[in-house]
Amino acid sequence: MGTPQFLDVYRGLISTSSISATDPTWDEGNTEVIAKLAQWLKDLDFSVEVIEVAPGKHNLIAKKGQGEGGLLLSGHSDTVPFDEGRWNFDPHALTEHNNRFYGLGTADMKGFFAFIIEAVKKVDWANQTKPLYILATCDEETSMLGARHFTESCLNGDAPYKPDYCIIGEPTSLKPIRGHKGHVANAIRVTGHSGHSSNPALGVNAIEIMHEVLFALMQLRNQLIKEYHHPGFEIPTPTLNLGHIHGGDSANRICGCCELHYDVRPLPGISLDGLNNMLQAALKEVQAKWPERIEIKPLHEPIAGYECQHDHPFIKTMEELTQMPSETVNYCTEAPFLQEVCPTLVMGPGSIDQAHQPDEFLAFEFIDPTINILSKSMRHYCFE
Repeated sequence: MGTPQFLDVYRGLISTSSISATDPTWDEGNTEVIAKLAQWLKDLDFSVEVIEVAPGKHNLIAKKGQGEGGLLLSGHSDTVPFDEGRWNFDPHALTEHNNRFYGLGTADMKGFFAFIIEAVKKVDWANQTKPLYILATCDEETSMLGARHFTESCLNGDAPYKPDYCIIGEPTSLKPIRGHKGHVANAIRVTGHSGHSSNPALGVNAIEIMHEVLFALMQLRNQLIKEYHHPGFEIPTPTLNLGHIHGGDSANRICGCCELHYDVRPLPGISLDGLNNMLQAALKEVQAKWPERIEIKPLHEPIAGYECQHDHPFIKTMEELTQMPSETVNYCTEAPFLQEVCPTLVMGPGSIDQAHQPDEFLAFEFIDPTINILSKSMRHYCFE
């Protein structure tokens, strides 16, 4: 087959649906988009391995060149679901309009692979001394299963991949991102005992118990703010948000069940185990007072905070290549996992403001700068 062209690759990525969702009616897998990406990379003389990490869920790892170290360019191959009624364009078609590419995944972030492929074509690979790796993961939008699997394989020695550095191409407007907070989201369910409201002794009111839980969580929030501080973040402390609550069904019934959903965004350096221990300590008294009535379940697998130190040579070099200072952000990526493999930063075309939005788009103004930065990065890290 011929050398893949930028628009053909971009169009092929966007037109091949690969939605991942916790709702099984939306969840699709990524088999077809990974197959297309594998063929395009083989056409560019990459060796390609496709790994099924769960039914219908695949990682792709491609390698060009030999030697130790090198550069890993990573992205996720899945997208979020979409509300078709709010889109003015076909989510599964690449539409060029108003100097923008519209489509689901144009910015977040299947389109990044089209930029990688175009950058590869701009490089003369004759004197390559270190490998270039390309990683496409599954289920970033839900469980981050793909990144977890890749990292575990590398750390266990099951995968022969040891890059020096990694760039994750999430949409950052090409700003190098050196750190972000983590994300922990839990459901707390209080089970009381319903009864007629005319006699409170007939039941156990779950809303009243939840009131005690809420007080304990607000105390925990104050503790987090008091004990942890990172001046490198716009919001320099962990945050705890009480996001959703529902309980009871009628004013004249004692509430038999109440459920709260909340999240915590821990700073880099706060361990997930340590955060869980703080939660357990905060709720210890109320749980002892109401045994077997309070249940805590994660809404998703927890994600730790991540940071690559500001003075790390990798960060300094990427600041020079992009001509932009590195920053930190509050949203999450796969960086906490890949950082365990090698120093990692997040940098890619498009704006995070477009992620998970109707009429998602990537502006044409990012095309040439992204290809140039990726080409320079390949030359810098894959050639001595």
